[in-house]
Amino acid sequence: MAGISNFHTHTYLCGHAEGWVPDYVQVAQSAGCTALGFSDHCPYPESDSKFWQGRGDQTARYLNTWPEIRMTEGETESYVNAVRHAASTVDFPIYLGFECEYDKRLYSWYKDELLGRWGADYLVFGPHWVAGGQDLPYIPVVTSRKELGRYFAGVVDGIASGLFAFVAHPDLVMASGRQWDADIEAGLKDVLQAAIDYNLPVEVNGLGLARATQIGKAGLLYPHNRFWELVATSGARVICNSDAHQSENTIIHAQLARDYAAEFGLVPVEGIF
Repeated sequence: MAGISNFHTHTYLCGHAEGWVPDYVQVAQSAGCTALGFSDHCPYPESDSKFWQGRGDQTARYLNTWPEIRMTEGETESYVNAVRHAASTVDFPIYLGFECEYDKRLYSWYKDELLGRWGADYLVFGPHWVAGGQDLPYIPVVTSRKELGRYFAGVVDGIASGLFAFVAHPDLVMASGRQWDADIEAGLKDVLQAAIDYNLPVEVNGLGLARATQIGKAGLLYPHNRFWELVATSGARVICNSDAHQSENTIIHAQLARDYAAEFGLVPVEGIF
């Protein structure tokens, strides 16, 4: 497993992962990692944040941005400092990133706060929700065809925003065992075409593979075979990442993703800079 990069890494700050920055760095270093990117779930502006002052958008002000699964604004500094310090202790590059959903109402937050104020090296586009409303439904459990259409349109908008380095788990829509059909295929083709148009890699997600292996049928979850068959004939760029939520999986899950990509004849990029 030597010589593997991974740009999708979480810490305990997201509330559903374990371990802190040095734990992941130690595993990566032991495995001969060539580049490690931290991309914990980004903070979003809290309801009393200066971000909202003068905007007059009360719907946006009270967005349910799932605060239970991400760091708070107040925790951001410790995360940034820990990643920057870690980069000074090893002989391979370590990058500071955030995994974000995309909502155009929050564009300036991504650009001015995460990339600007906090100096993130990159942002990951993790399209988990249907954007545009006050509630932000989790896409694997959405059944409305109208909502599915809004979701795919929002993913295309996020890709076109120019904010992101790659699209994480682009086939997450299949995560609850959804049946592949013409609408899903059309929506994912739109996402894939946007990724090609904007030269943005799509991610084979190692965590999804590990979870699917545990229940014994990868084709019903994500990565989803039908989507990656489309990718294989499209010419799209591909990146393979761990989506590590425990330090021991920092590189193991990244290798799972590469093994899966190889089944489709896909050669992943090893860097995003």
